[in-house]
Amino acid sequence: MFISSQTSAPCFKDFTLVMPAVAVGNVGQLAVDLIVSTLNMSRVGHVHSDCLIPMAGNNPYASSKEDAEELHTPAEVYTAAELKLAVLQIRAPIIPTKSKKFRQLLVSWIKASGFSRTMVLSSSHAYQRDDQQLQGTPLRYLLTPPLLKGSADALKELGWREMELVAAFPGLTDANAEPRLYIPGGGITKGLYTDSCAEDLPLAVLLLFCSEGDNIPDAFALVNHLNDWLHLLDNPSQKPNKWKIPPSWSLLFGNGIPPALF
Repeated sequence: MFISSQTSAPCFKDFTLVMPAVAVGNVGQLAVDLIVSTLNMSRVGHVHSDCLIPMAGNNPYASSKEDAEELHTPAEVYTAAELKLAVLQIRAPIIPTKSKKFRQLLVSWIKASGFSRTMVLSSSHAYQRDDQQLQGTPLRYLLTPPLLKGSADALKELGWREMELVAAFPGLTDANAEPRLYIPGGGITKGLYTDSCAEDLPLAVLLLFCSEGDNIPDAFALVNHLNDWLHLLDNPSQKPNKWKIPPSWSLLFGNGIPPALF
């Protein structure tokens, strides 16, 4: 699954892995873009899988003309060795019929690589929140039991809100119906979380309720939320403006209006 771009395979032992879920608004992917660009992370390999729609393109983090000509693929791995941080960026949709297979491949790779913890950045449809989810911050988290043991105090100090369980049939009062975890628009988020619980993997999900549109502010909100915990920036107190926007964002909404129209 993972193919190294170096002569010797990188060691991820005790690294923190950050990855997005392909979800509503692509918020997780945009947040990962900010991390890779700001920390000037190095590409160390890519993930090859028939579960992703094939694609290729220029370097989204190009800093020069030479860099821009590099070929990039749907799922790539970047590292910042000094921070013991690895990032998996996923740029293509997951083929719906192969979602389960892709989750299994991810869990297998995470276990084999020896990551100390995995952070999944995701999003969910804002319009499908229930009443309790309409209150307060739009940010939520989920932790698997292995990660909860060592992180509960830190999250309590941060004052974060855990993702609520919701009624299976809203509006119906059935004492036998247990509430469920529901993440509409979240892609593989729920499945990856439940798989990680079953495999005893230390994994956290950080998600934000949002709508489709200009999701750049949502990406900043999510990456700042992550930074409160991981302290990825040199000075965490300077949160809003220290993230470096990658060149690829200039084309988020396509090219400008052709002058020939006027």
